[in-house]
Amino acid sequence: MEKIYGRGAQFNTANRFEKQQQEWEIPEGERKTQYLEQVSKSLVNKVDSPDVNMFYSMNPYQGCEHGCIYCYARNSHEYWGYSAGLDFESRIIVKKNAPELLRQFLLRKSWECKPISISGNTDCYQPAEKKYQLTRRLLEVCQEFNQPVGIITKNALILRDREMLADMAAKKLASVVVTITSLTESTRRVMEPRTTTAQQRLRTIRELSEAGVNTGVMIGPVIPGLTDHELPAILQAAAEAGARFSAYTFVRLNGAVKLLFHDWLYKSFPDRADKVWHSIEQGHEGKVNDNRFGERMRGQGPMAEMVRQQFKKLSALYGLGAARWEHDTSLFAAPSQQMKLF
Repeated sequence: MEKIYGRGAQFNTANRFEKQQQEWEIPEGERKTQYLEQVSKSLVNKVDSPDVNMFYSMNPYQGCEHGCIYCYARNSHEYWGYSAGLDFESRIIVKKNAPELLRQFLLRKSWECKPISISGNTDCYQPAEKKYQLTRRLLEVCQEFNQPVGIITKNALILRDREMLADMAAKKLASVVVTITSLTESTRRVMEPRTTTAQQRLRTIRELSEAGVNTGVMIGPVIPGLTDHELPAILQAAAEAGARFSAYTFVRLNGAVKLLFHDWLYKSFPDRADKVWHSIEQGHEGKVNDNRFGERMRGQGPMAEMVRQQFKKLSALYGLGAARWEHDTSLFAAPSQQMKLF
């Protein structure tokens, strides 16, 4: 099969939940993106994993057109009856009623305000957002309730909502994490084909920080033998752009992502594929994934420890040790309750 440019995955892996698998022909070397609109029943989910710094999350889109080949969220697309491969980045489920669901959730008497993360699974500022503006409408609901939010994204489209985020940040109701995995454009183009360039992401950090938004950088994931050498440059550039805090994850290839990444790696970087693959294995005790809480995002062994120590040292050097969550939950109130204050 000819290489599909503009996509991370090059094929559809089998869906573990489906007994029968369907194959599609890909016209003109690229499968077009489809937006699948739906009315959802729920939106906000409690996050129980100790590996991520969030309490609750909400995702207005399932699947992500950015097409990052390493994305752990690819496997979640199988729950919707699709593949973790090309389907994940070309069949985007749009939760059209997301803002209404959030409003209903925040009106619950049982809701004890905690920060909610937008993009706990897929990027809320992916290309679909330009058309549907669900993320902006979610922010409007959060602003109305004084509900604190954290956002993680790779897309400069977030600057569209800079003023709203700045207003919320002034009340400690908003923080942003911008993910940068590589400053090398040739690497980004094949690894994260439909994302904003690294320079645009640094601009995003700079402009949000200048607007008063608590902004940090996520290096996720660090891929040994491919992007780990860029760790110092990324942290320095992010700090110079105004980032206040930093985080990282060590690459893990869970579920179908293992097959997709292996295929992509040997097609995209045949000269170093063996080295990269074995380095990832060294970071997970001979495997390429570890499902254990507390270990899966950081890895094990000398390779993972070297990344850990380097990240810790450089983050301290560049002053990126500020707390990620600086949110005020005391201001939360339903609009009707807020009116009673006046």
